[in-house]
Amino acid sequence: MPDNESVSTGDLATKQRELEDLRLRVSALEGEIARQRTHEQFQPQGYYTAYFATTGFMLGIFGAMASLLFNVVGSLLVQQHPLQLIRVYLTFPLGDRALEIDNGLALAIGCCLYLATGMLLGILFQLVISRFVPQGGLGTRLLVASIFAIVLWLVNFYVILSWLQPAVIPDMSPENLIVNAIPPWVAALTHLVFGWTMALVYPWGQFTPYRRMTERA
Repeated sequence: MPDNESVSTGDLATKQRELEDLRLRVSALEGEIARQRTHEQFQPQGYYTAYFATTGFMLGIFGAMASLLFNVVGSLLVQQHPLQLIRVYLTFPLGDRALEIDNGLALAIGCCLYLATGMLLGILFQLVISRFVPQGGLGTRLLVASIFAIVLWLVNFYVILSWLQPAVIPDMSPENLIVNAIPPWVAALTHLVFGWTMALVYPWGQFTPYRRMTERA
């Protein structure tokens, strides 16, 4: 008959091998889980404000360029200086003398400031569209952008600039103030062109979660 001690020793060795195999299997599973978590698809929790603010900032330059081009063409049609809009906006820091500027560098700086302002306003439009009509068609986006553009024009011109510019430059001629120098319909159309452009380029800034090739397959 086999010795009991030998049988016990054999069982112990078998169990130790099984335990070691289990440990190796657990280690392998833990490694697989860790790798899967590393490549796990990112899903934002709730409304992704930071993303839409960033894309709005980048896309805002297209709205600014479109509205500036609209004013350049319009100024040429009425035989004004092509950058009359920039001259008028430069009256905020420079006063009346800005309307006489014909220096290329000064106007170039003014254009850069206009584009930078458009990028900031682009954040607002992108947030509004993505919040209220994130999956809306072009017509719906144009409607929302138009309403917001008119509201923004009224706030910018008749709530902020109407008192801020005279307060900053008290000796400026009233007829040269931005709210007086730019006809209301021109100011409204400028904001609308900006808003319509933002509605058109909105899909470029929509959030699409990254998917690996294996997931796509």
